Amino acid sequence: MEKNRRLDGKVALVTGASSGLGAHFAQVLAAAGASVGVGARRKQKLDGLVAKIGEAGGRAHAVDLDVTDIGQIGACLNDVEAQLGPVDILVNNAGVTAPNAMQRITEADYDFVLDTNLKGAFFMAQAAAKSMIERKGGGRIINISSTLSHRVIGQLSIYCMSKAAMDQMTRAMALEWGRHDINTNAICPGYIETEMNADYWKTEGGQAFLARFPRPRVGEPADLDGALLLLAGEEGRFMNGSIVSVDDGFAIGFK
Repeated sequence: MEKNRRLDGKVALVTGASSGLGAHFAQVLAAAGASVGVGARRKQKLDGLVAKIGEAGGRAHAVDLDVTDIGQIGACLNDVEAQLGPVDILVNNAGVTAPNAMQRITEADYDFVLDTNLKGAFFMAQAAAKSMIERKGGGRIINISSTLSHRVIGQLSIYCMSKAAMDQMTRAMALEWGRHDINTNAICPGYIETEMNADYWKTEGGQAFLARFPRPRVGEPADLDGALLLLAGEEGRFMNGSIVSVDDGFAIGFK
């Protein structure tokens, strides 16, 4: 790996790391040389991820974390910093959705999505930024948004709203925290195949949906590695408040 893409000596914290993109991001950062804290509600899966990173020669530490419980956020950060050192890189990845037609969305649905995708991400970033500001060391905050922050599709209205707000949150953080040498940016992935959605893309409905994409394909988690390492490392030092789409043109529109 190129020297300026290395993260040796850095400490990263990835939320929502028990599976999917979060688990992948943690492994990519560890492979680049960072010590990685991984947080999620499914601690057993995190323990497996930590073992996998260790077998590959990396260093990781697992922490129970439900970002909707604000009290857990500070405890998670303190635990990671006690075990690995001050956090230099936060990857705000925890996210959920509650697919439904707008007229059937309940208050519980609304709170579930907004409390996780927006409120939890805000206070997680705030906790990390406070630590970075206090030690005057700067850092990187990478919010994992979505291509659906740029366009709306049916049944996912609350999710789209939460991610559009996350983009604006990213810009606000960049404006206020940039003077403290904290770079805050967002990655907007398109549709990425993971273990949770792999079967869907093989169905008739999945194939019909793909046919409407600018190119009828979904991405792989590795397609996000370049953006992640760019924003986490020295190469991205002049990027602050950037909303980086990695979606194969999905946000441009359907055919």
